Amino acid sequence: MVEGTQACFVGLVSINPESYKVSHPIAYRCNKVTVQGDNLHRYLIGRQCLVCMIIFLINIAGGPISGANLWGFSSVWKDVFFTSSLAMIFFTAMVGQLNSQVNASLCMLDYCNSYFAVFTMWVALGIEFSGLLHASYLIYMSALKLSGKEVHSNVERDSVPRKIFFWLRCLVSLAVLSYCASVTFVALFNGQTTMWNGVPPGVSLILFVLLLAVVGMLESMQIAFFAVAKLPPSERGNSYFATKTCDLLFQGDGKNLPAFMIGRQLSIVSCMFFVARVTSVSLDENDENIFGVPNVVQALFNTGLLGALLLTIVGSIAWQLVASAFPRAILANPLTYVLLRICLLFESTGICSGAWVLAEIHKRLAGFQRDEVYIG
Repeated sequence: MVEGTQACFVGLVSINPESYKVSHPIAYRCNKVTVQGDNLHRYLIGRQCLVCMIIFLINIAGGPISGANLWGFSSVWKDVFFTSSLAMIFFTAMVGQLNSQVNASLCMLDYCNSYFAVFTMWVALGIEFSGLLHASYLIYMSALKLSGKEVHSNVERDSVPRKIFFWLRCLVSLAVLSYCASVTFVALFNGQTTMWNGVPPGVSLILFVLLLAVVGMLESMQIAFFAVAKLPPSERGNSYFATKTCDLLFQGDGKNLPAFMIGRQLSIVSCMFFVARVTSVSLDENDENIFGVPNVVQALFNTGLLGALLLTIVGSIAWQLVASAFPRAILANPLTYVLLRICLLFESTGICSGAWVLAEIHKRLAGFQRDEVYIG
């Protein structure tokens, strides 16, 4: 539900909520909130953190037990599918993410017309209010300033106490982000991560930075594609690569958009798997704790949560916020077209085709219809 409602809220932002007030009253209530002020940005931030927490809990619940046997599989098969959590990754992606994104990309109104959508929206907004991820706002505002674009934010119009509260949360979040980066990079340079043996620390660092960029591009592409999904072709951008990207994405009956979501999710999952390897701290028996912290804090480092938080802010949320402000610039980027082709190629392999079956079952049981039935 969290995956699907993101597609709905972003995709419907360009549609007047009054046009579906009668046919979809709950969706109307949600989108009346998200289109006000900075609420869409706030929702995207809180929602991303919510997704990370859910996936983290799923991984803990379904993680492999050391020395466990499964159906008499050989050690090679256990290492590939069980110990590496690859089976759990595919199960989570198909059941919990991809089928929701497939339906939500085409049936936005029906999908978010439920009270669970209202619940997840307010939970996400509450997480954002906590301020843990406010450093992403600083990145977003910096990008706007560098581009010369005016910063459209309610912060400037807020009262002095609200301004102080906002910037205080930004500073606390920036301090937390800096500490996470420090721990992660120290572990990388010292070779104290769960990266495979034989990989030099310098290579691990380069892989980490590249994966951050790839994840960021994939996150921004998703936001940009949904932002222009309901716009006429003439308003999606007229640059060479923007035109090629949109022609490929929306050709025919629009199946390439949900196909991209499947290929994108596979790419994101693959990147997350490597990022977890690169950033999860693993100390030898005689190693001192990083920065001399107590064992309890070191145990927190070992979970990889600090690297996950770093990835969430720098490699995910910041890119989403920038894409929501510059969707046409993302479309005009040549890398967008290249990554779109790669994602469609991944989907065409059929490795996650089960998501289409689950999506069709869900669609028929819930009675979802395409948005064109309601709003043309």
